[in-house]
Amino acid sequence: MDAELQTPRRRGRPPKQREALGDTRELLLRAGLEVLTEKGFSATGIDEILGRAGVPKGSFYHYFASKEAFGLGLIERYGEFFARKLDRHLDNRSLPPLARLHAFVDDARAGMARLGYRRGCLIGNLGQEMGSLPESFRARLKETFEDWQARFSACLKEAQEAGEVARSADTDQLAAFFWIGWEGAVLRAKLEQSARPLEVFAAFYFAGLPPG
Repeated sequence: MDAELQTPRRRGRPPKQREALGDTRELLLRAGLEVLTEKGFSATGIDEILGRAGVPKGSFYHYFASKEAFGLGLIERYGEFFARKLDRHLDNRSLPPLARLHAFVDDARAGMARLGYRRGCLIGNLGQEMGSLPESFRARLKETFEDWQARFSACLKEAQEAGEVARSADTDQLAAFFWIGWEGAVLRAKLEQSARPLEVFAAFYFAGLPPG
C-alpha cells in the first residue's frame, strides 16, 4: 500500500533524489517508512534507519527526542500520505462513487505487486505490534484508521445518492468493515506474496454491498 513512498534503493550512497531533498528530518522519516512497512517497529534499530537514510546519529536526536517520538512522527507522516492517496481516488468526480472505490483497491493491489509484496501498511503493522509498543501509539493509530474510514464512508454516501448503494445502509459501518478486512488481506498478501487475498476480500466486500 505504499508503493509511492520510495522505490527500492541500492546499497551505498543515498540516491540523488534524496540528496536533493536537503531535509534531514524528511530523510529520516522516509527511511523509517521504508523499513517499518517491511518489518516491525520493535525489531528495527535506529542504526538501521540511519544507515538507510545516510545521515549521522547526532542528526536523529536533533529532530527526535526518542525512538517513540520518531514512531509518532512516522504515524502522522504515513497517515497524511495515505489520506492523499485515498483522496486522489475517492474525490475523482470523473468516476461514479463505487468505481472510485474499485480504483483505489486496484491501485493498492498494483502497488503491493510492484514492490514484490515486501511492504504492507505501516498503521496495520504497528497495530499488530501494539502489545509491545509505547501506549502513546494507540490513540494515534486509532485516529488514523478512523480518518481513513471517514473518507471511505463519505464516498459510500455519494454512492447512496447515486443509487448504487441502498439508502438504508449504514455507510460508517460499511467503511469500518472494509478497513478491518482490508488490513487483514494486506497482511495475508504480504505473507503469501500474492494478490489473491486482496482480490478475494474485495470481491466479497463489493458483492455484499446492499444494492440501491
